[in-house]
Amino acid sequence: MRNIKIISCILLLAMISGALLSCSSSTASKTFVVGSDNYTEQFIVGEMLAILVEENMPDVKVERKLGLNGVMVLHNAITSGEVDAAVEYTGSALMQMLQMDLITDPDEAYKVVKENYLDRWSIKWLEPLGFNNTYAMAVRRDYAEANGLSKSSDLAKVAENAVLGCSMQFSERPDGYPGWKEAYGIEFKDVVPMDSGLMYSSIKNNEVDVISAFSTDARIPEFDLVLLEDDKKFFPPYYAVPMVRTDTLEEIPGLEELINKLGGTLDDAKMADLNGRVDIDGMDPHDVAKEFLQEQGLI
Repeated sequence: MRNIKIISCILLLAMISGALLSCSSSTASKTFVVGSDNYTEQFIVGEMLAILVEENMPDVKVERKLGLNGVMVLHNAITSGEVDAAVEYTGSALMQMLQMDLITDPDEAYKVVKENYLDRWSIKWLEPLGFNNTYAMAVRRDYAEANGLSKSSDLAKVAENAVLGCSMQFSERPDGYPGWKEAYGIEFKDVVPMDSGLMYSSIKNNEVDVISAFSTDARIPEFDLVLLEDDKKFFPPYYAVPMVRTDTLEEIPGLEELINKLGGTLDDAKMADLNGRVDIDGMDPHDVAKEFLQEQGLI
């Protein structure tokens, strides 16, 4: 009888230990995969998500799939579960992934995107980071002054002899050149798709006349480029927002609250400054992101 009691106690202790071990390791067994597109800003904000979780949730294994080749590749990765989280832009989600009409009000665009991503793909859009990295047609200052260019519709004066340099995505997207050309009724002499990083050196070296710049790119002031006013209001707002799969948020308690601490910490000027530390100063995106998080007291 005594042996039976001892065995029962041992079994009970084993069950309790197993339950405690399972509970304590439930978070540790989760791998959090962060994805990004393949340009400077995306590397930086992707690193922000990864480092924020690494430093605040040591039991979560963080993996990086940064530099995925294009917005659709990133979209497919998060909807399929290949990655758990990424930072996306409201305008891209609205017009490319959801294929909806232009919404110029930033709050309304965010609301529509948030609702549709949750309904269609069980992906939750969290608090916006605070900056709007919209497209903008840019030219060299001397070119603008010589041709009287201040707004995008002015490009009609030079289009028949002008070459546009842009990313491959911009050359194909509905919120890129195809839609812009239709909205403005302007067609350039030639369009040269290239890596987005090469656009700036190309226009600086007079290899192209116009580029589809990103408004938070530090090379705009560095290369003395002029952003032309989008006077027909073609480009939607592109506010940057972390998005996370809902099953991931359920599996990692506190993850949503942690990432939301990034909300509102960045404006256009600050993001341009961070981009410049990489593109102009030659810093690593990981180091730039980590320094920013330290400055914000988030790690």
